[in-house]
Amino acid sequence: MLKSRRGLLAAGLAIAVIGAIGVVSTVNAGADQIASPPEASSAPAAADAPDSSDPDIPIADEDLDATPPPKLPWGDAPKKIRAGRDGASSKSLKDQGLSAALAEPDSSLVPEAVEAPKGRSIKGGVMKSEETDEVPPPPQPLGLKAETKVNYLYNVGSTAADSAGVYANITIGKPELDKTDYHTLAELALQSADGQQTVEVGWTVDRLVNGDDDPHLFVFHWVNGKPTCYNKCGWVQADGEINPGATLSYGVTKKFGIQYYDKGWWIAYDTSWIGYFPESNWNDQGVKFNRSGYVQVFGEVATISDNPCTDMGNGTDAVKDAAARVSSVSFIDGPTTDKIDMYIRSTNSKIYPVSPISLRSFRYGGPGSGFC
Repeated sequence: MLKSRRGLLAAGLAIAVIGAIGVVSTVNAGADQIASPPEASSAPAAADAPDSSDPDIPIADEDLDATPPPKLPWGDAPKKIRAGRDGASSKSLKDQGLSAALAEPDSSLVPEAVEAPKGRSIKGGVMKSEETDEVPPPPQPLGLKAETKVNYLYNVGSTAADSAGVYANITIGKPELDKTDYHTLAELALQSADGQQTVEVGWTVDRLVNGDDDPHLFVFHWVNGKPTCYNKCGWVQADGEINPGATLSYGVTKKFGIQYYDKGWWIAYDTSWIGYFPESNWNDQGVKFNRSGYVQVFGEVATISDNPCTDMGNGTDAVKDAAARVSSVSFIDGPTTDKIDMYIRSTNSKIYPVSPISLRSFRYGGPGSGFC
């Protein structure tokens, strides 16, 4: 049985605006060239439709009855995540060899109305900066105030992909987040061909959203190019599993997946289905979104500095073998390995270099500016 957990998790409202199991193609081998992003096209939008970014708009009853796929995107049968006690730190999870901390949504120390900037790699480029009136928690440097400019730096791999879903292995780190910066994260993003509709899953260190310096699981979605909110907007939680916002272990590589099945986009983490975004989140806005057209996986730092001290990934320079990795990007009912390549790049290779391993896997991240 499924039930909605919307409105119960601590979440940050974004400021930025910028089927059944099918054939699985493991994207892991080398190829001769890197594909460029496809051209963007316009997305239809319904006038006067309800705003799906509002977490208080109810999800239709029929959307609460969706059934998860019988197998995880990578072919394993779902099983319980090896989880620690409510409130366990990422270090204690790591020490015990556990994957995540079970947590009741009401146990969060972060107010539900907390807001936080939300960047995203976009079609034909990246979101480079935005203005926001949200600021990181104290301590803050003198002069930091409302209308602060947020800069976004990325290591990203992307490709066109008509598919029913995607998954990848992603290293979870515990990167140091400078006291003046917003977040450091890694994520998998499945998008429509025009880049206007998006489902995201990943991990983030974000004091505004999570209230601490540990890595946490997050989910997010976009409708017609507009952001919703972290972890709760339009989300239906699977009973008995960890929630978005759960504390994660670090220094490990875990599978993250997104798959369309039975009226929604399902999110998988490690050994389990976490929950889903109902298809009606988009249908109510006049959009049909049940196949991907574009996929991206990336590390991201949101900072107020041009030379940030915040770590990306696990804080190890991407040219080193011990750096964080994205690997084995794979598609469900999608392209075969001889038809698709990842376009792998860094938006600032001096601070955060990226190191391709193949055209579908790469090491990412680093310790930030050398002037810290």
